[in-house]
This record gives sequence, structure tokens and C-alpha cells, in this order.
Amino acid sequence: MERGIFFCGSGIGPAVAANKIPGVRAAVVENEWSARDGVEHVDVNLLTLGERVIGESLAKSIVDAYLSAKVQGGRHERRRDQIRAMESSPRAEREETKLLKGRVP
Repeated sequence: MERGIFFCGSGIGPAVAANKIPGVRAAVVENEWSARDGVEHVDVNLLTLGERVIGESLAKSIVDAYLSAKVQGGRHERRRDQIRAMESSPRAEREETKLLKGRVP
């Protein structure tokens, strides 16, 4: 998947569901800065928008920011590497599970 855009009432449900799919990095976005930053820093590849939350003009502006953004290298590459490592390891072995172990009642 290169990039996608999904519209619904809030954008939340599709983002939650899509993030269960390896390789998909979905984000609910409500402003241009977040759309641009999401692509540049963590390579968001699925934008989800809530039509009940934002108006048509803002939605168009957010989509323009998202589609024109380019993934940045440098300090952001480490974060993307961590995300890829989490995606490629089985759920039980993921680092976040190890960090939470013993903290959840």
C-alpha cells in the first residue's frame, strides 16, 4: 500500500481496524500539521477523516497536506525502524508487551 484516505463519521473505527494490518500506519487527522507530520515522521500511509468532525474545506486542505508530504530521514528513521520491528514480530514477543508485563493487574 502506498497511501490511502478513508472518510467516515469520526475516522476512529477505520484507523483502529486498519492498524491491525501489518504495514498499515493509519491516523485520524483533524488538521494540516498532523497530516504532514504523520507522513514525515512515521510514514503514515492511511489517513482517516471524520466528516462529522471537520468541514469540506478543511478536509481538502488536510488531504493536500497529506499527499504533498514526503517521508523524512534522519532522526525519524529510528522511530520507523522500531515500528517495522514491532510489525514483524509476533504479538507475544513485542517489546511493548514486555514493558507492560507485570504492570497490568
